[in-house]
Amino acid sequence: PTMAHSQALLVLENFIGGKFVPCSSYIDSYNPSTGDVYCRVPDSGKEEVEAAVKAAKDAFPVWSSKSPLERSQILNKLADLIEHDLEEFAQAESKDQGKTITFARTVDIPRAVHNFRFFASSILHHVTECTEMPAMGCVHYTSRTPVGVAGLISPWNLPLYLLTWKIAPAIACGNTVVAKPSEMTSVTAWMMCKLLGKAGVPPGVVNVVFGTGVKAGEALVCHPDVPLISFTGSTLTAQRITERSAPHCKRLSLELGGKNPAIIFDDADLSQCIPTTVRSSFANQGEICLCTSRIFVQRGIYSEFLKRFVAEAKKWKTGNPSDPTVDVGALISKEHLEKVRNYVKKAQAEGARVLCGEGVDPVALPPGNQKGYFMLPTVIAEVKDESCCMQEEIFGPVTCVVAFDTEEEVIKRANSVKYGLAATVWSSNVGRVHRVAHRLQSGLVWTNCWLVRDLNLPFGGMKASGIGREGAKDSYEFFTEVKTITIKH
Repeated sequence: PTMAHSQALLVLENFIGGKFVPCSSYIDSYNPSTGDVYCRVPDSGKEEVEAAVKAAKDAFPVWSSKSPLERSQILNKLADLIEHDLEEFAQAESKDQGKTITFARTVDIPRAVHNFRFFASSILHHVTECTEMPAMGCVHYTSRTPVGVAGLISPWNLPLYLLTWKIAPAIACGNTVVAKPSEMTSVTAWMMCKLLGKAGVPPGVVNVVFGTGVKAGEALVCHPDVPLISFTGSTLTAQRITERSAPHCKRLSLELGGKNPAIIFDDADLSQCIPTTVRSSFANQGEICLCTSRIFVQRGIYSEFLKRFVAEAKKWKTGNPSDPTVDVGALISKEHLEKVRNYVKKAQAEGARVLCGEGVDPVALPPGNQKGYFMLPTVIAEVKDESCCMQEEIFGPVTCVVAFDTEEEVIKRANSVKYGLAATVWSSNVGRVHRVAHRLQSGLVWTNCWLVRDLNLPFGGMKASGIGREGAKDSYEFFTEVKTITIKH
């Protein structure tokens, strides 16, 4: 690139020991809505991770000895500072990730703020256990202490939201962290680093190393002084993390993909079900691990559902993410767009019907967005259960709709994938809702709604959707070490 070109680019730096540190080599990061390089991200490796882990280790004794109240006040201050810059963060997230400004403004950034406030509060309310054995003259109690340096690896779909969902409980519990955001979406993490000092986070408590999973992620996972790893991303990467961390007996929390079913019985309230299921299929371009990608509709209402669902999906406007009237932004990368398109092509080749979206309807884009990575909400019908489109996580604005006859049959079909993260059930029959919810192999089941979250409660998946749970109590248990102490008196 010419000098003039490189000057216009945003250049990020690693944040280690409370200071921004330049890196010797960089990776290009693209603006998904234009297809242009707009940012350079450090291509960190062993050295940078080593420096960050050292800074985190050095900061641990002082930070871990602070009272929960002191840490709580700092987390609240950080939440206030991010909230104060909410609009700036939302614009940066939208530009960097491709998501709509509306989604970043109403979901991503407010949730990042809430993550800090939630754990700032929850850390004040945990209690330890105590039991007595009068006959033995003994009393037992438990004590919980922070573990040490936490390695946190977060994905590109909800960049600041999922990064703060890890950082907040880790530091609230008294650990120090080395975080690695996705190299494709690093800008908001870098912006947050600028606020840490102002919030009163001591140097070294939060370190952020930018780079690829292959280099920076690998170095972090293999580091002997990082006893816990929290990772959100693909099942494939998680297998690698499990293998590489096994020799060190690390503690892992893995939040992986989903192939989430929506089960719609013939007594469902379609006026609620249809708009919500369109949202659960296409929100954030379908790039949420909780998105619905298999819709099972009872045969009696199948054709009506399909007609109304497709009509509603077609109303969603695809285009420039910074336009507040747009519902669907750009997908994260050229490669990812290609991958998602290939799933649609495979479905067509297998004889499925594409009812709207990719390859069926034309995409009308503004002049500046012609080279962006856009795709319309796509609905596929008559897909076989064994098709890769029904078995593999597509992670784009694509959903498959199929018919079913009985409750027994649909439970079996819904459970017939390797994933088990989330499911939605639509029915006005309370007994049925409970029966089906109990039998679905899924960490989360929403009935007659989607994505209503209480952060107090466990979040996570079964089967290939992950290991462990996160939430108030679960995150506290993951990020602390428990000790049982027995006193004979």
